[in-house]
Amino acid sequence: MNLDQIRSSFPILQRRNYLNSCSLGALSNRAEDRLRDFTAKWHDLGASAWYEHWWGALGDLRGRIEAMFGAPGGTIALMPSTSACLAAVSSSLDWSKRNRIVTTELDFPTLLYQWKVRPDAEMVVLESHDGVHIDPQQFADAVDDRTLAIATSHVFFTTGAIQDLGAIGDIARRAGAYSLIDGYQGAGQVPVDLPATAVDFYTSGPLKWLCGGPGLAYLYVRSNRISALHPTITSWFATKDQFQFNSGEFRYHEDARRFELGTPALATVHTSLGGQEIVDEVGMVEIRAQNVALTERLVERCRAAGFSLRVSDEPGTRSAIVLVRHDEPGAAVARLAERGIIVDNRPGVVRASPHFYNTLDEVDEFVEVLGATS
Repeated sequence: MNLDQIRSSFPILQRRNYLNSCSLGALSNRAEDRLRDFTAKWHDLGASAWYEHWWGALGDLRGRIEAMFGAPGGTIALMPSTSACLAAVSSSLDWSKRNRIVTTELDFPTLLYQWKVRPDAEMVVLESHDGVHIDPQQFADAVDDRTLAIATSHVFFTTGAIQDLGAIGDIARRAGAYSLIDGYQGAGQVPVDLPATAVDFYTSGPLKWLCGGPGLAYLYVRSNRISALHPTITSWFATKDQFQFNSGEFRYHEDARRFELGTPALATVHTSLGGQEIVDEVGMVEIRAQNVALTERLVERCRAAGFSLRVSDEPGTRSAIVLVRHDEPGAAVARLAERGIIVDNRPGVVRASPHFYNTLDEVDEFVEVLGATS
């Protein structure tokens, strides 16, 4: 991996020490070039650009995401957001015999809100014994013949801990339930072969680790599940032969596009392709290796400086999300920003999230300045 060449593709890295990829991935020149090409075609061709250019961009992006996940063609839908993914999936499930959703206190609130507002849903929210992990056995103990789905994260935003998707998928399958994984903090930093995990649904998107920006999400649907699922939240993009404009008949697409909810955000489709090209060229194995090196350096230096961390105690299940306990996290983040170091804060913690384009020196600078200003 040519780190200097990669870093030159991300202008913010020439201006800031940017360690906040789990909030928003850095914007690359490649993504900007894609966006300029989109606007140029809009100026030059208007709506006719759809047929020659933009329609192909949608297929290109779906295909690249499928390849990254090791998934067969036709298993990715382009969606407006994770919330839209969850709503479409929820609307496609049969709630008449099973209505229990098993989730956890460490998951992002969106994943819980979807079921909280359903009067017919019964929620089981698993508590973490150590504030960092959920033991797979807790899922196994919680599911029964009333469980419709296990809904949880690939990587917990609260702790950075990586969950065992294979174990979760197997637990759900053996119980006759679905497995729905929020992978927004996983895709782009943790390699995954989704068909091998046996999970049924996996949501992700370009906002964070895939460096494509906001306004788009990806929904993976396991291929052997697709034909039996009929979402009742729908759009013209979900219908087969959509350009026939047949208002008298609705037929679902035969693949995961049956979940799509209207025209995707084309500007973000283009920036996403720019970011995804770089991710694909570097490769997920290399990205993970670089992120592990950065994360372990960050953990080591923080502990040596006397900071208490909220991270997994097992390096193999640590992602590049490192939470540093702090009495005044908001003030600390503001002081770091004054020094050109961009991180984020959550209740009780300063959150640093290096990515493959960062350096060990940037990690060291963050720890040094945080220590000096605390």
